[in-house]
Amino acid sequence: MPPISVLMKPASGMCNMRCEYCFYCDEMGKRTTESFGFMSEETLKNVIRRTMLRAEGAISYAYQGGEPTLRGIDFFKKAVAYQKQYNKNGIRVNNALQTNGYLIDEEWCLFLKENHFLVGLSVDGTAEHHDALRRTKTGENTFDRVCLSAGLLEKYGVDYNILTVVTPGIAENIEEIYWEYQRRGWHYQQYIACLDPLGEPCGKTAYSLTPEEYGQFLGRLFALWYQDYQKGRQPYIRQFDNYVGMAAGYPPEACDQRGTCGIQNVVEADGSVYPCDFYMLDEYLLGNFNTDRLEYIDRRRKEIGFIERSCQLNPECRECRYYRLCRGGCQRHREYNAETGMYENYFCKAYRIFFDRWHEKIMAEWN
Repeated sequence: MPPISVLMKPASGMCNMRCEYCFYCDEMGKRTTESFGFMSEETLKNVIRRTMLRAEGAISYAYQGGEPTLRGIDFFKKAVAYQKQYNKNGIRVNNALQTNGYLIDEEWCLFLKENHFLVGLSVDGTAEHHDALRRTKTGENTFDRVCLSAGLLEKYGVDYNILTVVTPGIAENIEEIYWEYQRRGWHYQQYIACLDPLGEPCGKTAYSLTPEEYGQFLGRLFALWYQDYQKGRQPYIRQFDNYVGMAAGYPPEACDQRGTCGIQNVVEADGSVYPCDFYMLDEYLLGNFNTDRLEYIDRRRKEIGFIERSCQLNPECRECRYYRLCRGGCQRHREYNAETGMYENYFCKAYRIFFDRWHEKIMAEWN
């Protein structure tokens, strides 16, 4: 059995910020129950018990939201205790927390360090760009507070990376943002293209990226990264490090760069399970860890054909000279073509713009 992957939402979609582009707010508005409130300790125990006892070798638990820290630190202490209680076979356990950082303090940092959590900290560029998009519900700026949290994580030796959502403003000003991150010592970075509302035409909102904008963004960011690579001081940028690894013959570790969806168990606060964080809608419900075993959830996954759908790429995509590194991108960015019965990535042109400029260099340097 491959390592089991579990992503939990301890506070459902509740959050102490109001980000203009939040994909999960969009999802919650498109299902029967918008918010499931706080996850109970009983549900937490059932999730860990049912997954830990089936695990072989390794298991990963990630906590996301909404904002997971709203559930309180005692919930996470209980999670670690349950992991130890039900780890009967010497399973390697990995824990991760994705947070906006607003509630992180010294107590949190001590806990995260002692229990070897990897933290993803959401930051959207410089203060100007970040505060334009990521404010509290009362309209207050958050950049300075998040930077204080980054400093605390650094002080206590917590492993963390910066997660940036790429909107048009971020894409346009990536040079300024890159050097700001370097100046602050943020050497582990991940950039994800902003998601358009689920089931709606792409490119229609104020924060939507066009393929041209995203392609130019990737090319300019890689130029900065490669310049520092030549000097031996490049930051880790997840997408680029995966491209380099793939060119060298290694499989990608990033879900959206594999070409097909993997087996994930994304758990809402009531215990309900879905195949992906981007598809937590009624029609994708796989079961509930309070009542269902993992075997049932896996059968349901096959019944709805979620992973199989991610394999339905346009043949032209597979024949593209860039396919070895591109793989067709994330399923969430693909649009159904009724004429071919296949799916085509909205950002296909973006990847072509990027690889037209950098594919030859990547393959020559790392193949």
